[in-house]
Amino acid sequence: MPVKSFSRAALVAALCLALVVPAQAGNYRTDGELLLVGIIAVSAAVGVLLTVLILHHNQHNAAITGCVSSGPGGLRLADEKDHRTYKLTGDTTAIKAGDRMSLRGNRMNDGDSFVFQTWSVRRDFGACRP
Repeated sequence: MPVKSFSRAALVAALCLALVVPAQAGNYRTDGELLLVGIIAVSAAVGVLLTVLILHHNQHNAAITGCVSSGPGGLRLADEKDHRTYKLTGDTTAIKAGDRMSLRGNRMNDGDSFVFQTWSVRRDFGACRP
């Protein structure tokens, strides 16, 4: 046992002596500048990350409102805000053609057409008015 303890103590002492670095008085200004640059870089990275996450969240938790119509390809909704017509996919069981509805889901672009994957009906406003 004493041999193991002595070798461990010798290893700790050798590492402590090897890692001792003398302080340099001329690096205070340089260290302060590096710290400031690091703080600015981390703040910018956090800001960009938050912006990307918020935009990603808003895109995937979209809600559209408009009049639902029935066509040969299924149900379609003409969005009142962006004036695009979306083909409705997903959970369309509670969606009624001829009604003005607000739907929650995910906007997608399927080549040359716009698709809205419906998750739920937010609100049914009743029949569409011309």
